[in-house]
Amino acid sequence: MATLLAATAPGGVPADAGAAAGASGAAGGGVRWIADFLTLPPATATPTFAEELAVVAARSDERIRADLRATRPGPLAEVLCHDGLTEQVRYLLDWVWTHTVRPEWPERERRLRADVVARTARLSAHGWAGLFADLNPGMRWLGDGWLQVNDHPAAPLPLDRAEQLVFVPAHCAKGWVVWDQDRFGMVYPASGILAEVSPPTPDGLDRLIGPNRAAILVRLGTPLSTSHLAALTGLSLGAVGDHLRILLDAGMVTKRRSGREVLYWRTARGAALAADDPVPADVRVDEDVRPD
Repeated sequence: MATLLAATAPGGVPADAGAAAGASGAAGGGVRWIADFLTLPPATATPTFAEELAVVAARSDERIRADLRATRPGPLAEVLCHDGLTEQVRYLLDWVWTHTVRPEWPERERRLRADVVARTARLSAHGWAGLFADLNPGMRWLGDGWLQVNDHPAAPLPLDRAEQLVFVPAHCAKGWVVWDQDRFGMVYPASGILAEVSPPTPDGLDRLIGPNRAAILVRLGTPLSTSHLAALTGLSLGAVGDHLRILLDAGMVTKRRSGREVLYWRTARGAALAADDPVPADVRVDEDVRPD
């Protein structure tokens, strides 16, 4: 739900909803924090947009106004003081979802789920301290159940109060904290979201070795782990592992352990296939994998 904050109300939204949208958007993203009704932690592992929207729609007009007042000092705009504010907010969020997010949601969701897979693997390998190391600027695992979520001058958040703690990847440059009573959540920037969908693939490579295997090979110009490849490609860890084994057997990639991770990168044979340049004269390429 909070992902929709970045959107504005374009033409097509009724005038009264547009006015409320502009005012609530300005107030909702204040200098202190984002309005609570826009940053509620998910009640389930995979909530639908309709389920999250229903939670917002259940809040009263006065509750919405209280959330907005908490974001910044000063009185609210007059348009936010009229009856029907909750319905205006519900309409705005539904409109933005329908017209700007839903058309590209399958690709966005694929990347978000891939990030969850990669983060889970990192948690298993490195523990909480390793997970938070690159999750969000200012976030630090302090040990003994304490998590510092940002660099603001406030006490760390004691996790032993939380009945539920969730981590929510999002299409954002910087994350934020969400909470509702005893449910806590941390929204963080998903890896690879702002990068291009995939590096360019040489003509015919996807037909030669398959599109998923080609997507992995072209990314291995620099060493990457299995979990990192899963996050970048959206494939499961098992699928990435299967493709890497085939590429290893074909001599297109090599691997080496680095700490707790195993890193993979292209060999000269793999580079010859993945590059747009002609195959160098000193690189031997078997006939069954030579580019046309």
